[in-house]
Amino acid sequence: MKIGFIGLGNMGAPMAANLVTAGHKVTGFDTMDVAVDGVAKAASAAEAATGADVVITMLPNGAILRTVAAEVIPAMTTGAALVDCSTVDVDSARAVAADAEAAGLLAVDAPVSGGIGGAAAGTLTFMAGGSDAGFAKAEPLFDIMGQKAVHCGSSGSGQAAKICNNMILGITMIGTCEAFALADKLGLDRQKMFDVVSTSSGYSWTMNAYCPAPGVGPQSPADNNYQPGFAADLMLKDLRLSQQAAESADADTPMGALAQALYATFVEKEDGAGRDFSAMLPRFEKRGRD
Repeated sequence: MKIGFIGLGNMGAPMAANLVTAGHKVTGFDTMDVAVDGVAKAASAAEAATGADVVITMLPNGAILRTVAAEVIPAMTTGAALVDCSTVDVDSARAVAADAEAAGLLAVDAPVSGGIGGAAAGTLTFMAGGSDAGFAKAEPLFDIMGQKAVHCGSSGSGQAAKICNNMILGITMIGTCEAFALADKLGLDRQKMFDVVSTSSGYSWTMNAYCPAPGVGPQSPADNNYQPGFAADLMLKDLRLSQQAAESADADTPMGALAQALYATFVEKEDGAGRDFSAMLPRFEKRGRD
């Protein structure tokens, strides 16, 4: 395929590189003038999109997505697919999809899970929203860039799945960190705590696969001084998206709201910026009961 790729940052660059390795012709654009081996440089987003079978975007937020979409949609060929892999608000995803479809294009919102490592290794999971035809056109590319793609439903469903998943993740990480901090103060050995919880009803991904306690469980960012695998800043972004969606849908999400507030304090008023989202554990270690 001829592919336009817009947004060649930490995630987009390795994703585009994997498409080139698989034999696709990729033309890329990024405002930072990034160079990726095998990816032809375009002077603008519209130029990258011109004549492409599929245009993939990987952008920071919904406002930027809307701006880029307004530029690329008129440049795209009827029947081409606009595949947005950014994590943005559901309303922006649906608005962009509506504009694309009105222009005779296929639209897919397909945020990813797996982080920078998954982007480089081609092991991302894609959560896709859009028509069956749009998903079918994008699926071969998902197979190159990732290991799994789930068609979640109509436009916006991919973003909804990502936001709901990461709300659970943020809430669960806080609970896991709180439990370790409590175990410490009760004199319970962390390894014993892990041995019990990881095989009991407290089992969770944040405990078993991404344990926030250094030296306990499989290797995780906790064993690398909390250098980010998934940054607390990004968790805060996703939690804010979850609460924006909850407000729009009139959904009661008190735990999600509290998780957002805690990560906002951690990132914006404490030392969480630039650290892994599991660095909540040393935060709780240092605190007493208010």
